[in-house]
Amino acid sequence: MKIAVFSTCSYDKEYLELLNTGHELTFYTESLNVQNALLTKGFDAVCIFVNDKADAEMMPLLADNGIKLILLRCAGFNNVDLVMAEEVGIKVLRVPSYSPEAVAEHAMAMVLTLNRKTHKAYNRVREGNFSLENLIGFNLHGCKVALIGTGHIGKAFYKILKGFGCHISAFDPFPDAELIKEGLKYENLENALKDAQIVSLHCPLSEDTLHMINANTLKLFKKGAMLINTSRGGLVATSDVIEALKTGQLGYLGLDVYEQERKLFFKDLSANIIQDDVISRLISFPNVLVTSHQGFFTKEAMTQIAEITFLNADSFANGKPLDNELLS
Repeated sequence: MKIAVFSTCSYDKEYLELLNTGHELTFYTESLNVQNALLTKGFDAVCIFVNDKADAEMMPLLADNGIKLILLRCAGFNNVDLVMAEEVGIKVLRVPSYSPEAVAEHAMAMVLTLNRKTHKAYNRVREGNFSLENLIGFNLHGCKVALIGTGHIGKAFYKILKGFGCHISAFDPFPDAELIKEGLKYENLENALKDAQIVSLHCPLSEDTLHMINANTLKLFKKGAMLINTSRGGLVATSDVIEALKTGQLGYLGLDVYEQERKLFFKDLSANIIQDDVISRLISFPNVLVTSHQGFFTKEAMTQIAEITFLNADSFANGKPLDNELLS
């Protein structure tokens, strides 16, 4: 098949070319949107990532251009209108799971960095400053962690937390029977968040989860708590989080995702004036750590993403069952 690959960085091209099973690939660095939809003309499929648009406005344009298949290089699909895709006859396939440990380990790296301030210590020592002033942290052993979402990534994070000796409470509309057997206690969202010292988000973005962390839910956290989000930016009402940081209700914030990341992440803007005042405010806080959707970024995950993407493409091209199809 002829596949147009959007939001391509050098590493995407490297792994997709290495593991290609015989498809004709054309790479575009741009994110897919209605302004550049004409680029899809003449292709059988588009291969897109988290910040590409495949919404209700885009779907008829893709269909008119001959697109029959959307290949998502990710698990999340909040950027895809599945109802409209079905209406115009476009199949949507995703990578449902790719090294969940990669994201879980990144979440823990953010917890440890914020807590023990290793990023600040690194910079101090390089300048000859060996003082420990203002670098104090807290023991993870025995602290209460609210685990929001226990899918593949949340489950992997639970195992890491358990190894640290944390007290874990979880919220998920679909509790995991295996984790219950291991002793994980599921509660409603309010009780899971109540007095939590660390809150880590591992759930998809939907109408039900949009801005689930807001002014009201932030009040449930233990004062000075830590919030980690490695899932989707829209889970968090950013303006409310900023207010919680200013008052001290929130003591630490680690974000690998951001609601308005489309214009920022995966780009080198070091020579530009950042036009997003909210992200500029966030990164001005000394107790905030922002990484640019880096959680998935391991060799193992990149390999699995490419392999499953081509498995999906091959299944569609050869009329085989579409195990990873998304339905409305």
